[in-house]
Amino acid sequence: MPEKTHCSFCGHRLTRRFVEGHDRLFCAACNTPIYENPIPATCLVVLDDRDRVLLVKRSVEPMKGYWCLPGGFVELHETPEDGALRELYEETGLSGKITRLLGVTTNPSPQYHSVLMIGYLVRTYQGTAHAGDDASDAAYFAADGLPEIAFDSHRRFIRIYYAAYSKNRDE
Repeated sequence: MPEKTHCSFCGHRLTRRFVEGHDRLFCAACNTPIYENPIPATCLVVLDDRDRVLLVKRSVEPMKGYWCLPGGFVELHETPEDGALRELYEETGLSGKITRLLGVTTNPSPQYHSVLMIGYLVRTYQGTAHAGDDASDAAYFAADGLPEIAFDSHRRFIRIYYAAYSKNRDE
């Protein structure tokens, strides 16, 4: 990802300075450090009545053609939960209800440097899953038949679910 070159507040050229214990981009005109933060995103482990996880096949880069959990970036003025459920509907046509938070982690990203990923569990939903935005397919998979998953954080949330919350974990 290219480094920022100009201040988004005043338009002046940025420099680098050691500020608050870190080497940061800095605007001398505004006297403002430029804080770069992870981009917030969500994903959902959605289970059918047979304890299979819903995956979508990515139709866009990165990882086009690979399977992942439904999810995406949180927009301004929405909560992570609202963003997760919006993405679920956009990518699968399902309207869901979040059951619980599965966890929070970060993923490196060539496009955004770092993505802050928030994983949720959804057991209650309405509709029939189909491929929507950013997806070429949507399907349910059993724990022992998962395809290669695009992102480490998605694999982690699937593992968390099957290890701690699965209806079938004692079988």
